[in-house]
Amino acid sequence: MSQHDFTAGSIAKHMFYFSTPIMLTNLLQVSYQFIDSLWIGNLLGGNALGAVTISSTVIVTMLSFIIGINHATLTILSQQRGRKNDEGLRSYLNALVVVLSTLSVLAGTIGYFFSEWILMMLDTPAEMMAGAAAYLRINLIGILFLLGYNFISTVLRAMGDSKTPLKFVMVAVLLNTVLDPVFISLFDMGIEGAALATILSQGLSFLLGVVYTIRRKLVLFTLPSIPNKEEVFLILKLGIPSGLQMMVIHAGVLAIMSVVNSFGKDVVAGFGASQRIDSLITLPAMALGTAVNSMAGQNIGAGRWDRVRQIAIYGAIYNFTIMLLIAILVFSLAEFLTALFIQQKEAVLFGKDYLKIIAFFYPFIGLNFILNGIVRGAGAMYQILVLNLISFWILRYPLTLIGSEWLGQNGISLGMGISFVLSSVISFVYFKFGKWKQKSLFTKKAAE
Repeated sequence: MSQHDFTAGSIAKHMFYFSTPIMLTNLLQVSYQFIDSLWIGNLLGGNALGAVTISSTVIVTMLSFIIGINHATLTILSQQRGRKNDEGLRSYLNALVVVLSTLSVLAGTIGYFFSEWILMMLDTPAEMMAGAAAYLRINLIGILFLLGYNFISTVLRAMGDSKTPLKFVMVAVLLNTVLDPVFISLFDMGIEGAALATILSQGLSFLLGVVYTIRRKLVLFTLPSIPNKEEVFLILKLGIPSGLQMMVIHAGVLAIMSVVNSFGKDVVAGFGASQRIDSLITLPAMALGTAVNSMAGQNIGAGRWDRVRQIAIYGAIYNFTIMLLIAILVFSLAEFLTALFIQQKEAVLFGKDYLKIIAFFYPFIGLNFILNGIVRGAGAMYQILVLNLISFWILRYPLTLIGSEWLGQNGISLGMGISFVLSSVISFVYFKFGKWKQKSLFTKKAAE
């Protein structure tokens, strides 16, 4: 069993061996979107790619609350793992399955019927509306698949296992690579075919994950039963602010998308292409943020605060080293990478300029992932919510809007980049002087 106990041994080695599979998993997930966008952009054109970009942003925003509760899973289970409390693990797993499943069905149903209204509120270009609505509705039908295999991956990482989730994502990527051209072109289903390929790939990966995890006894899953109120209360206590945090983030992304939409279809298409490349830059930071969350959670659960400080130091060093190297690569290949997705000259020009401006700001957002991951490991979810409110609504969206008004379309990337720097400074100040270390999730009785 490839599970790690982070309360002992070399922190540097743990971080490398635990974060590397997470990074590869994130790379596969990005390649999932990357391949999806390649097929859509080249087979269906820039308008279809723009429609999928807008719909994908809506999907993540609509599901952000549930995804946030899923993130709280990592904190709860990693601390229970640090306490060596198997009964607590089993009990909280059951409660998390029940809560997340219920919320997923509700969100998918409500979102399905309000799809067009949401897209209209985002000022979606008329030529993209039909495709965006179709893609959005089909994906909402498969909401349980999307959240299901992400939940299993989160649980395994809380246990210190980052290798097994890599297998599940690999299956989804391979399936999507094959199914996309079949449904889009061979079956002539267009953008609906791309959406159908997505939910089928995720669904089969989720089912494989469930069977594999149960048969190998990697996690203490049991048949779902009604959880007790104390468990539900703690899940909601952490999950609500964590969910609101994700809503704040993705509502901010939607707000920025509305700024992008105001520049017309070429900028929307170029932004959609650059976002696929842009996401590659954040892979190491996201992986390290997940790794330090789990590592810090186990050590906080075990009372090893000396190791928590070392986790933060190593995480920051790894972040700046790797992110800077990737930024140089993306800067050098910006035009080539953008042109992989779209052929329209003006769209490619915007995508190239966007990537060249934003690339070197990403080490700073990476620092946010590291510091907030540590704080989240302590269960200080309301504090992270406030930090993200500041980051997105006091800094990122206003600076992006102001930048676009002063400098035109290139002001979008400059405004975002400056916000990364300022928000990392604020996160560091809270990490250094805040009271997040005083959080206590479990009573002594709950830990026994």
